[in-house]
Amino acid sequence: MNTSAVEAAIPVAPDLAGLEPVEKIRRRWPMLLGGALTLLMIFGLGRELFDSGLSGLSRAVPTNPIFYLAFAIYYLGPPTFDYIIFRRLWRIPLSGMVALHKKRISNEVLFGYSGEAYFYAWARQRTQMVAAPFGAVKDVMILSAIAGNAVTLLVVALALPFGINLMQPKEFRILLGSIGVIFAMSLPFLIFSKRVFSLPRGQLWWVFGVHCLRIVFGSVMIAIAWHFAMPQISMGIWLLLAAARLLAWRLPLVPNKELLFANFAIMVIGQGQALSELMALIAALTLCAHVSLIAIFSLHALLTRKQA
Repeated sequence: MNTSAVEAAIPVAPDLAGLEPVEKIRRRWPMLLGGALTLLMIFGLGRELFDSGLSGLSRAVPTNPIFYLAFAIYYLGPPTFDYIIFRRLWRIPLSGMVALHKKRISNEVLFGYSGEAYFYAWARQRTQMVAAPFGAVKDVMILSAIAGNAVTLLVVALALPFGINLMQPKEFRILLGSIGVIFAMSLPFLIFSKRVFSLPRGQLWWVFGVHCLRIVFGSVMIAIAWHFAMPQISMGIWLLLAAARLLAWRLPLVPNKELLFANFAIMVIGQGQALSELMALIAALTLCAHVSLIAIFSLHALLTRKQA
């Protein structure tokens, strides 16, 4: 039998050394997702930067250095508390602060929970640190929302006796409807907690407590920054406004949360122009901090890649 003819009829298989395993291709998606979200963050920051995002810096800025110290602590608060959480859950290294800062910037510049997608992709690239990061990221995200709702309801309970006489009947109905929606949003997670959450109950309560502390800490620090920017207003008034700000941003049925908070603040302190300039300054400083961190992180990644 002529074996050469049979061998010629059989198609030659491609060189297997040149093919890429499917599993290796699948493992690239966290890197691609993280890179795409980073580029979107840079684009979003650039758009805000050139869209009058720094207009607040053109106004008179506070001269008291304590204002800038309080603002820096306030700005660093969210990723720092997240680091405390994931340090206990995953033992992440200090370099994980970079990913947590990007998570925070993505949530604020792009769209809600895009930061969680970025952080999940970052964790998936480091499977030696955690085998299944999705459950923990999901639990921490849900508990953050529940903690925000719980603190908001507590603020409402404390502030309602003092502010009920200042509200119109329509505003009071909107407030009651918003409270009902906030409660209804958290209730399913509590009822079906065994099916929703992945972490042990003890860790869930600990994460919830850290989130509550983060929210209260952030409110106190922004009140301190406001006070040293406008020291003629007492610290107690600024703490009240910080609570009102927290409440305004959590109410789901209010169409214009910034306007609601601004109207309430002007009604309390009676300095509309100065307050508007202060809020614009805070927004501008936050944007500058976002841009600076993204630039530093990108430069560091570029230098590290070149050295490798």
